[in-house]
Amino acid sequence: MQSHEQRETPERLRPTDCHLDDLRAVLAAPVAPSEYPHASDLVEGVLVYDATALRNQPDDPGSTATLEAELARALDAGPGIVLFPGAFTSDTVQPVSDAFQAIIDAEKASGRRAGDHFAGPGVNDRVWNALEKLATRAPDAFVDYYANDMLALAARSWLGPGYQVTSQVNVVKPGGAGQTMHRDYHLGFQGPEVSATFPTHAHRLSPMLTLQGAVAHGDMPVASGPTLYLPHSQKYLPGYLAYGRQDFQEYFVDHHVQLPLRTGDAVFFNPALFHAAGSNHSPDIRRMANLLQISSAFGRAMEVVDRGRVVREIYPSLLDRARAGLTPAALARVVAASAEGYAFPTNLDWDPPIDGMSPRTQADVVLDALAAGATPEALATALQAHALNRRVGTVSPASAP
Repeated sequence: MQSHEQRETPERLRPTDCHLDDLRAVLAAPVAPSEYPHASDLVEGVLVYDATALRNQPDDPGSTATLEAELARALDAGPGIVLFPGAFTSDTVQPVSDAFQAIIDAEKASGRRAGDHFAGPGVNDRVWNALEKLATRAPDAFVDYYANDMLALAARSWLGPGYQVTSQVNVVKPGGAGQTMHRDYHLGFQGPEVSATFPTHAHRLSPMLTLQGAVAHGDMPVASGPTLYLPHSQKYLPGYLAYGRQDFQEYFVDHHVQLPLRTGDAVFFNPALFHAAGSNHSPDIRRMANLLQISSAFGRAMEVVDRGRVVREIYPSLLDRARAGLTPAALARVVAASAEGYAFPTNLDWDPPIDGMSPRTQADVVLDALAAGATPEALATALQAHALNRRVGTVSPASAP
């Protein structure tokens, strides 16, 4: 049988291209710590980046670019997963956890039963579009949470600017069963049969469009079922076709790693990494995680989010934080997580580029309003005008009915 290196990559991948020996060859690649000088540790094949140490790094463009390149290399050619202990403080996480629980309780009281990817409605607690719901219920907590520099660092490193954050909360109760091994959005959500209809280059592209993340909203010992990972598996090209096969599933069960997390720890990983939520064997831990799907400006997010509503809801809190001395960089991180940061698609008859190749983004409108200290009413008017300019149609806003 030809080795992994010798096989010619076909223009279309087929189930017959999936060979467990090839996966083993990919996984055998060692991590050279010298290639990741900013990492503080290597645990179970996972690169660990101490958030406090990173915050003490020189704050200049050259150092930042070097760090971002290292993280991108870790997510692509390295183990495919990075852990940031202490990324969020407990004081920041707790108000958000309280808001998430209030949202869960309100949705249950309304009779709504949120479905789940891997469990029937009601087995676990799930909040879809938690980003928008958090902004509406607890805007102050939203601002403090999404001002986080480690989240922004990971997102920029993998996706560049203009990324979009979506958030889904998952609470796995004691006794809750885990997932089977899989990959994630985009192709990972299609299923192997559909994935096989996409050309090989799309299998390479799909992971580049999304960054997966999870923030621990409570301590997660191994017994509570934190996520299982197979480091380096993102480099196995036919993986979107292979993950459902019994031999690959069995290999994952026998060789995965599982790291305990503490409140505020954050994990970010390549969506092509083989992974699965663990089973909660604890007697009393309700394992709450904020699952982040951060999308490239060049892709499309998993959820439809009313970003105009999000920024209108949080804008008074942003103003308060700005007056209290929150740095422009931190404010910009919140705007990046909440507003539309990409200029297209738009109606170029109504919304032409002014100062460059692209029209202004919704994020530009919000940042300008913050810089000017504009009132919430003024921001709402500016957002409405911006949205009107982006409407589908051939007539100008002035003549529109």
